[in-house]
Amino acid sequence: MKHFAKLFLISVVSIFLLVLPLQAAGTIKIGAIFPITGPLATFGTSCANGAKMAIEEVNLRGGVLGSKIELLIEDDQYKPEEAANAAKKLIERDKVVALIAEVTSSVTLVVAPIAQQSKIVLLTPTATNPKVTQVGDYIFRACFIDDFQGEVMANFVYKNLKLKTAAILTAVTSDYSKGLAQFFKQKFTALGGKIVAEESYSEGDSDFRAQLTKIKSAKPDFVYVPGYYADVGPILLQARELGITVPFGGGDGWDSPVLLQTAGKAAEGCFFSNHYSPDSKEPIVQTFVKNYQKKYGTTPDALAALAYDAAKLLVDAIKRAGSTDSSKIKDALAATKGFRGVTGVITFDANRNPVKSAVIIEIKDGKQVYRTTVKP
Repeated sequence: MKHFAKLFLISVVSIFLLVLPLQAAGTIKIGAIFPITGPLATFGTSCANGAKMAIEEVNLRGGVLGSKIELLIEDDQYKPEEAANAAKKLIERDKVVALIAEVTSSVTLVVAPIAQQSKIVLLTPTATNPKVTQVGDYIFRACFIDDFQGEVMANFVYKNLKLKTAAILTAVTSDYSKGLAQFFKQKFTALGGKIVAEESYSEGDSDFRAQLTKIKSAKPDFVYVPGYYADVGPILLQARELGITVPFGGGDGWDSPVLLQTAGKAAEGCFFSNHYSPDSKEPIVQTFVKNYQKKYGTTPDALAALAYDAAKLLVDAIKRAGSTDSSKIKDALAATKGFRGVTGVITFDANRNPVKSAVIIEIKDGKQVYRTTVKP
């Protein structure tokens, strides 16, 4: 009987030792939540493409810590409740070690508390509202924040375009839009500019003529519309129909080919702040653009570039942490200094926000044209 027990114990230990290498060689799961369908589908698709390409490159080079990365992507349709459910599924069922989520500030502010409570790192590629990283120490972003972006456009309008009065049209249902409007106003007035009209709308509205008529009567030199492309296109069309000829401007939410398709010539002479330009001569940018075009048949926008950088940032942190433990990934990510990404050289500040440059894009001859770079 003792001999049998001894043999049984040896067998169990042998099986356990055989299983260990299989577990060590398993995949490291990273979750991603993007609006791949719905009103901001181009944003979600770009982010998904950028993140997938980054992970594929990592895996082709052998992965990290001896394991391949498995990227699990969920579509939240730009619905907060869908995003929350996706986050819980990825964390609780799929056991991801980190999340790349979400695209917009409003939805990210729904997902971030779930990640923070679960002590899972969340790195948003594109949510720019300052409140996002204030949720907790497990929350990071790969993009600059709205106070910087709002100030960049205010400086450009006042100093470069030499325009002294502005109107603001804000999406009151969007944390992103409200934040940008606030920071643009603060900086523009501090420089000596004057805000002559402030109007608002709700995302998904189709008729903006009442607000635009009031703005027209105020005779601004410039109109700031910090919204997303789905709304901005119709706004520009209706503004030109009403005879408003001054330049409009906004933030990175304008960065979609759909805006140009919708607005057409109405977008000519407008400007927006963004995270990178595919026209940059930096070798890392040109390599990224070339590989992306080869893989997807289109030029990558800033959303794709930011998601690409976010995925590479996470892998770099896992490598430096030497572990898939989320607390160690968090500490390694927070210690990131001088990471060279497609969207710039990234160093995280004490609030887990990257210190990096912004670019101004002009819409000219139906295309996005690089205008200038603004350093922090």
